[in-house]
Amino acid sequence: MNAFACPMGCILEYATTDREGYHQYKSNPEDYAVCPLREVCFSKKQKVITHHIWEKYKDIARKNKLTVTGKKFYKVRYSTIERSFADAKELHGYRYARFRGLKSVQMQAYLTATCQNMKKNSPPSDQKRSGGGLFF
Repeated sequence: MNAFACPMGCILEYATTDREGYHQYKSNPEDYAVCPLREVCFSKKQKVITHHIWEKYKDIARKNKLTVTGKKFYKVRYSTIERSFADAKELHGYRYARFRGLKSVQMQAYLTATCQNMKKNSPPSDQKRSGGGLFF
């Protein structure tokens, strides 16, 4: 999309893209000086619309989520991926980075994933017999 149209049919043309990835579409101030819907549309000298660069893909994802298949996938995701991330956040300190630097934080993420995999792949233990620990 290179332009948008307002309710009166005036064209808002592409102006720039900001650092967050939003395209800005701006109106021509001369067109809006005489617009009868000016008070309804905007209050400044110029109308500005922002539209994210990935908005088209976000819309596709939202539509897919509402289909029957999308709802089934969401149930699976909710019980596996989201639960795993919540477990990492609450039980393994994934909410905050304990170290500084990319390599150190990446090591923390790997250790968290290793702990989760060990818990997931270990056989269920009788807590009375083993003392409740993972390895003893």
